[in-house]
Amino acid sequence: MDMMKMFGKMKEVQAKLQEAQEGLADITETAEAGGGMVKVTINGKKQIVNLDIDDDLVKPEDKEMLQDLVVAAVNKAMESIEVRVKEELKKSTEGFMPNIPGMDFGM
Repeated sequence: MDMMKMFGKMKEVQAKLQEAQEGLADITETAEAGGGMVKVTINGKKQIVNLDIDDDLVKPEDKEMLQDLVVAAVNKAMESIEVRVKEELKKSTEGFMPNIPGMDFGM
């Protein structure tokens, strides 16, 4: 296989991966704790998209603000840890992964 064909295939695979990653926002999963008193829905990008806290656990006038604050804090932590994980992985693979302009191998 010549190099041009190989690079063409790599670009094709990268485009398909990018498309798949963009579609992750449409995949959701909901879990609950406390017998259903707290329910959380996340998407495939590991972002909380909904949080429901039972009225019996919090004052009704504070519920919406509490839910919004928890969602914001968890999503911010998830973003921060993602950056740190990528940095650590990059350090551990330094020298092993090719540095080809325009190609992102998940780092």
